[in-house]
Amino acid sequence: MNRCAWLNIHNPLYVKYHDEEWGIPQHDDTKLLELLILEGFQAGLSWECVLNKREAFLKAYDDFNLTKILHYDDAKIQELLSDPNIIRNKLKIVASIDNARIFQKIKNEFGSFDAYIWGFTNNNVIIEPYNLRTTSPLSDAISKDLKKRGMKFVGSTIIYSYLQAIGILNAHGEECDFSKK
Repeated sequence: MNRCAWLNIHNPLYVKYHDEEWGIPQHDDTKLLELLILEGFQAGLSWECVLNKREAFLKAYDDFNLTKILHYDDAKIQELLSDPNIIRNKLKIVASIDNARIFQKIKNEFGSFDAYIWGFTNNNVIIEPYNLRTTSPLSDAISKDLKKRGMKFVGSTIIYSYLQAIGILNAHGEECDFSKK
């Protein structure tokens, strides 16, 4: 099987992510929150690094249960900072909790985060290969709106990657068999 050239085919987690998740439209708010938080942790790192720690993040962040994250306090922040299995960056940890609170406000305003994020494209998937660019007018607009709402670690490049992860952008390359699906 031919896959996107960026994929490390020697990492089974990465292959599974590419084949079963990346670029597939996601509408579940819990998954949308998980990927938004994980993309924020990617800043300055590789997605493969974050993906390799995903299971530990799931455990540390209570399966990305929004209700639980909304109640995280200083003790939980210290617990996360001491967890050697996740990325222990205090700015990113604090931002992830603050972003979850803003995520909840967006859910309240739009009925779901799904309605908010997919509303930017009128629920349409955009097809463009991964090697075309790292930001777009769409990621610029979403990043600007999320920042205006108070989110951190949501720059246009992170949001562009997020849009690929949640399937708003189907970015499989021409060399990839998944681009033909």
